[in-house]
Amino acid sequence: MEFTSKHLERYADVLLWGLSTARDGKFRRNDIVLIRFDRPALELMEILYGKLLDRGWNALARMGLTATMERNFYDKAGPKQLVFIAPGDRELMGNLNGSIYLHAPQSLTHLRHVDPKRIGKSLVARKPLREIMEQREERGAFGWTLCTFPTESLAEHAGMTVGDYTEQIVKACYLDRDDPVGEWKEVYRRVSGIKKWLNGLEVESFRVRSASMDLKITPGKKRKWIGISGHNIPSFEIFLSPDWRGTEGTYFANQPSYRSGNYVEGVRLTFRDGQAVEIEAEKGGDFVKQQAAMDGGACRIGEFSLTDRRFSRIDRFMADTLFDENYGGEFGNCHVALGSSYSDTYAGDPAALTKRIKKSLGFNDSALHWDLVNTERKTVTARLRSGKEIALYEDGVFAVPGGGRS
Repeated sequence: MEFTSKHLERYADVLLWGLSTARDGKFRRNDIVLIRFDRPALELMEILYGKLLDRGWNALARMGLTATMERNFYDKAGPKQLVFIAPGDRELMGNLNGSIYLHAPQSLTHLRHVDPKRIGKSLVARKPLREIMEQREERGAFGWTLCTFPTESLAEHAGMTVGDYTEQIVKACYLDRDDPVGEWKEVYRRVSGIKKWLNGLEVESFRVRSASMDLKITPGKKRKWIGISGHNIPSFEIFLSPDWRGTEGTYFANQPSYRSGNYVEGVRLTFRDGQAVEIEAEKGGDFVKQQAAMDGGACRIGEFSLTDRRFSRIDRFMADTLFDENYGGEFGNCHVALGSSYSDTYAGDPAALTKRIKKSLGFNDSALHWDLVNTERKTVTARLRSGKEIALYEDGVFAVPGGGRS
């Protein structure tokens, strides 16, 4: 299958729905929206650019580094170049109202020879830019979304042809339907019922069990489950950022992952007092350990997520975190993220969160955010503050009364 012009038009419309849904505040004429894109996604970017102008928004386009340019950067950049922030970047981030990223990597492994510490140093240097956008988002002044465009590299590493990969994207994003935006609105409505149920529970801790893991997660105070918020296209996950200090036990990611040019498989993390004290992997173990040592928060959990298989049409490994963290398949998925937390899972006004308050509530802070996915058959139970234990999720389906159709 190849993308048709109708597919691309629908993809752009779904992205605009996602962008508008992701922002708490409303978009207005003359708002500034940045489109970041990789070169293979140029055709989709051109359609999207026109639609932004039709809405009266100021559209900015920035193409990402090619694989060769990115490899040259990490091979050749000196210490100051590695942490260089271009003049005007802080001003731009401080005035953006929206951002769309079209992810279309030409290579997944071109950085595998690079010392992960160099990549980490660059990420840490750019963290203040991300914090500017997070603060604007907390005030309702900014929203973002992203998607994936098929490339030969993605298809190759997923063990598919480009045509099969494209078909997975079309299916996952409802681009094969006459009204894909309407389909997304229906998913949004149905999942709202599940989130309402979850957020009505007074949970002391969650326990995730499969044949390969047994993990306790503590949600902490003033938390809420969020998801299907428009931030990612596609997205079917429901997640929260727990109090990292209450994480205990073993987590296993049976799904492979590509990060910074490195392939990892079979990651096993053992947590004690909230920190990953034992880190193993069937492949790429040294890289995982280096990532977890990126900064003080990189060995802690910033996110806990569950995907209900009834909503996700993704049933193949895609070698792309956006799709893999939303895998439906036979048993859905759960994933945890090492690293930074999401302040919008705070059950209060996120704009009122200071670094001191975040720290006191156990929201994790890091330049890393790495989703590690488990697709095994599993059960998730919740121990309520009353002492009662209830089933939360089993065989890829939330146990909410009514099936989330309310």
